[in-house]
Amino acid sequence: MSFFTAMQLLGGVGLFLYAIKLISDSLQLIAGERMRNIIGMFTKTPLLGVILGAGVTMVIQSSSATTVMTVSFVEAGLMTLTQAIGVIMGANIGTTITGQILAFKIKDFAYLFVMLGILFMFVCKSKTWKHAGEGLFGFGLLFIGMQTMESSMAFLRDRQDIFLMFSHNPILGLLAGAGLTLLVQSSSATVGLTIALGSQGLLPLDAAIPIIFGDNIGTTITAVLAAMGSGRAARQAAASHVMFNLIGVLVWLPLMPFYLGFIESTSSSIGHQIANAHSLFNICNTLLFLPFVKPFAALVKKVFPDAPHIDTRDTKYLDPLLIQRTPIVAVSAVRRECRAMGELLQDLLSHVERLFFENKENERETIMEMEDKLDRVETAIRIYAGDIMQAGIDGKPAAELEALVISAGDLERIGDKGKRLLDFYDYRKKRGKAFSPEAMKEIRDLYRDARQVLAMALSYIDIENDKGVTREALAEMALRIRKGENELRNNHAQRLSEGKCSAESGLVFIDVLGAVEQIAYRSRKIADHMCEKRGE
Repeated sequence: MSFFTAMQLLGGVGLFLYAIKLISDSLQLIAGERMRNIIGMFTKTPLLGVILGAGVTMVIQSSSATTVMTVSFVEAGLMTLTQAIGVIMGANIGTTITGQILAFKIKDFAYLFVMLGILFMFVCKSKTWKHAGEGLFGFGLLFIGMQTMESSMAFLRDRQDIFLMFSHNPILGLLAGAGLTLLVQSSSATVGLTIALGSQGLLPLDAAIPIIFGDNIGTTITAVLAAMGSGRAARQAAASHVMFNLIGVLVWLPLMPFYLGFIESTSSSIGHQIANAHSLFNICNTLLFLPFVKPFAALVKKVFPDAPHIDTRDTKYLDPLLIQRTPIVAVSAVRRECRAMGELLQDLLSHVERLFFENKENERETIMEMEDKLDRVETAIRIYAGDIMQAGIDGKPAAELEALVISAGDLERIGDKGKRLLDFYDYRKKRGKAFSPEAMKEIRDLYRDARQVLAMALSYIDIENDKGVTREALAEMALRIRKGENELRNNHAQRLSEGKCSAESGLVFIDVLGAVEQIAYRSRKIADHMCEKRGE
């Protein structure tokens, strides 16, 4: 192979990959968010998951995008592993549409698609039509890339022995297909290259099918990469993709002689035969697995067991047994734990007040221990809530659980702001730049108002808001703090101009005001989240 030929082949592969990405990105921009919502909402049964996974992948032309979305939903606790397996099966079917398109001889119209795409991109004012133009442009490039690959491989016509070895040793073809897909990160590119080789008369069908099988193994790398650094649930979803495709290949590989004969009868064109081999493998594999989705999910969990989950040493109400027995009651446990977390936070802020405003150094260790405990409780709530979602709840309990998890995050961040005041206290001590008594009184008044907003917000975590706290009253209090912060900034500017405080301590003063205002802001968000999810 000459340098020019290698460059032409790589250029063709590059064009093909870029075209696939362009088509996928443009279609996702047109319908991607709707597709995300559909996947999240309508996967109640494995069969429905298969249909949706196939449909979404056909629309956005990317099984990788569908799989990554699915893994992210599992990680977020919005989809169970059983539901995810159905969607992943469907995505495998949906991705075969690209091979079917490539098998049709419409490459002579490639430049027409490019021309129409450019016309839409530069003439149309609507964003939707511009994205459609990008998709058409990518569709044209897809076939130009195919033509480039085909012409670059013409020199191999005299070296068919290279490809015949895949016929004699299917394992080599399997490894070649998996390796190529791992390398280019696109199963469609591998199928396209295989069709191009077959159309040139370089690759017989019995050598092409093992490559297609290997392609299905290699394509799982996307889900694996998406799950890296994620939780155990996401890794289980990725593992199910790998195991599903790998087991499917192991089942069908010994049946190659029968499968080959059947595929040969489906078409007289080897391009269509290769595309059909890809489609039928994924369809038959799904039909074979579909009745056993739940046992398969159990197998995945056995191979990749759930992590020993929650550290309950710092929690009062998070009983793991509740999740399997009564998930709805487990939601109530999360609510009670959030309330207890709020009480812990109020206690922490009391200790911070004594240290910051009364210089009680003995409070430091207590503050650090309580802030660490807040972090651990928030983590435990998040993991526990994820387990509840995996157990299966929906409707209002699911919405309330989501709000509680968000609120726990806000409580933890308020704790961070309280700890931040400890840093400001240390800075003042080291620099010897104490605030003026007037400034300290202003900050303390604001701090107490912020703590009052927190107390009001915590009442919304209770199932009954029995303290008569309205959202209007809470919003009014938070707004008063915002205005108070601005007023204190102006007062500080006046003291600076009069020389009553230094510029250096003044900067710290502004940071302290910001930290206190954030306590009120996060508190108000807690009430907003709880009301919205409960439909109040």
